[in-house]
Amino acid sequence: MVKKINVWDAVAWIALAVIIIWVILKVTGIINTPLWLTYVPVYSAVYIAGWQIHKLHSVAENVKELKNFKNATINQIHSIKENCARKCK
Repeated sequence: MVKKINVWDAVAWIALAVIIIWVILKVTGIINTPLWLTYVPVYSAVYIAGWQIHKLHSVAENVKELKNFKNATINQIHSIKENCARKCK
């Protein structure tokens, strides 16, 4: 089964890869940047973390809806069984 990748997921993974490469180059001294530019990857990482939390929240909402649907379906099945049992007697 091939899973389609969302464009925004790919953008987030690319951004994380760039941040990791940037940190490695910064630590080794290859990149020398001004102080304000030093914090850009940190802000980017915080943004990506917030984006992931938003995705988890939307998944949690979907799971909650599925649980409600499951409970409603179970209740309908029990109702059908009870009605069938009454009519069959």
